[in-house]
Amino acid sequence: MEMIEAFVGQVNSIVWGVPMLILIGATGVFLMAGLLFMPLRKLAHGFKLLLSPATQGEGDIPPFKALMTALSATVGTGNIAGVATAIFLGGPGALFYMWLIALIGMATKYAEAVCAVTFRETDAKGNHVGGPMYYLKNGVGEKYPTLGKLLAPLFALFAAVAAFGIGNGVQANSVADAMSSSFGVPHIATGLIMMAIVAAVLLGGIRRIADVAGALVPLMIILYVGSALVILVINAAAIPDAFALIFHHAFEPASAAGGFAGATVAAAIRFGIARGVFSNEAGLGSAAIAHAAAKTNDPVRQGHIAMLGTFIDTIIVCTMTGLVIITSGLWTSGDTGAALTSASFAMALPGGAEIVSVALAVFAFTTILGWSYYGERSVQYLFGDLAILPYRVIWIVAIPVGATLNLGFIWLLADTLNAMMAIPNLIGLIILGPMVFRATKTYWEKRAANPQSAD
Repeated sequence: MEMIEAFVGQVNSIVWGVPMLILIGATGVFLMAGLLFMPLRKLAHGFKLLLSPATQGEGDIPPFKALMTALSATVGTGNIAGVATAIFLGGPGALFYMWLIALIGMATKYAEAVCAVTFRETDAKGNHVGGPMYYLKNGVGEKYPTLGKLLAPLFALFAAVAAFGIGNGVQANSVADAMSSSFGVPHIATGLIMMAIVAAVLLGGIRRIADVAGALVPLMIILYVGSALVILVINAAAIPDAFALIFHHAFEPASAAGGFAGATVAAAIRFGIARGVFSNEAGLGSAAIAHAAAKTNDPVRQGHIAMLGTFIDTIIVCTMTGLVIITSGLWTSGDTGAALTSASFAMALPGGAEIVSVALAVFAFTTILGWSYYGERSVQYLFGDLAILPYRVIWIVAIPVGATLNLGFIWLLADTLNAMMAIPNLIGLIILGPMVFRATKTYWEKRAANPQSAD
């Protein structure tokens, strides 16, 4: 077992090394440049579409709920523990590179959704299915048949297996740890309760998942961000220094202090980008699976909504976590992960640690729901409709197992497979980029010609 773990660790260091981070960043830059920085220029338009009444069109769930389903799978441990880890390993400057990769990633997430809706299919039950495996098959495969046939099943295979790590076991374990440390609930009890709740939700398919995500995700983001804002008001005098630290250490090494071991600029870049990608998943292609189910006849419209996921996840939620940690001064304490975030919240706000525990539990629970859908769609692509029920049963049974076991190896394997997911997806986005650019140009030309047209 040790040999296998060592081998996976070596593979992980390769697939999440500098070349992968460069590939993710370069793909985002390519797409952002080809879109003429539209995701940044039209951010307000995206929020307008998100808040406008749902349009009619083919699909299974409203565009808003498609975004909430995607956010349910991305807003989670990365926003709470991942930010703290990035600051612990890379210093305050890591937050700057999380912002940078998120702004670039908005173009990536936009392109993923445009491709997902453009190349989606309808299954035997009339459900709309899509995502990287479909745009690799139907989009890339149209230009390069052999490449499309190779990349599509590879993505689906990596996603179906990785889901059990990033989307199931690790999340269940995080919830169990939070409930145990804050409220004394045994791990197995948390696992069994979660298993029952998840089973009840999954029986309703994507529509019920979307309903639950549409209710829980906005509520918890408001609670978590609202609590962070209260703390930042309390720590208002420290905010200017916090931003000074972030920008200074983005370009200058952070010296050792207290329990902080110090960090180079290279570490700030590496861990800022890596934790940023882990948090918002731009480039992995996972969110495209949810956006493919949106009720819309316009892929570009859904793309504008999809890109908001990266902005909300990283620019808003991760920033709040990072600023609370830095303004608290505890980033030099030597703590890391969720413990650092909890201590930073608790330092300024009575019950702050409990708020972090509840937020972590709910975010992790919704991540289990979102990734269950991603895994189901992936296994459906590989083996057909009959594979969905067995996969769903295994998924549900795995929850109490994940809640009670040490998942160090599972986390490592899932993290590795996430990178393996990204490779075929990024290749597909580069090939399909020109199509995305043309569709975007056509959309905005039509709006310019008829400004009064409904979205």
